Amino acid sequence: QVQLVVSGGGLVQAGGSLRLSCVASGGTFSRHAMGWFRQAPGKERDFVATISWSGTSTNYADSVKGRFTISRDNAKNTVYLQMNSLKPEDTAVYFCAAKRAYYSGSTYNTEYDYNYWGQGTQVTVSS
Repeated sequence: QVQLVVSGGGLVQAGGSLRLSCVASGGTFSRHAMGWFRQAPGKERDFVATISWSGTSTNYADSVKGRFTISRDNAKNTVYLQMNSLKPEDTAVYFCAAKRAYYSGSTYNTEYDYNYWGQGTQVTVSS
């Protein structure tokens, strides 16, 4: 059983940056692919970014490509989401998720792939 704790959300002006962190415990973090998702008010939860357990493969939603970077530190059991050039439309509750993966380079874009979820953190971008 993997527990995920998310931190780093907040209020930022458009054009600003935030870094989200997700710390895992209770499992073999280094064998889990990780993902970030977000849910805006009144909308479904959407994929943002994913990283393989080796850290060698990443994938991003088109809406965040070039602005967001997902990374991980397996020694610290932590995955990060660096968010730059934030826009008001990035306002949402952000979630991290973990999936046990057999292949070191596998990434997962769909929320139904993931077994474990952290609590959300609110990111609000003002215009």
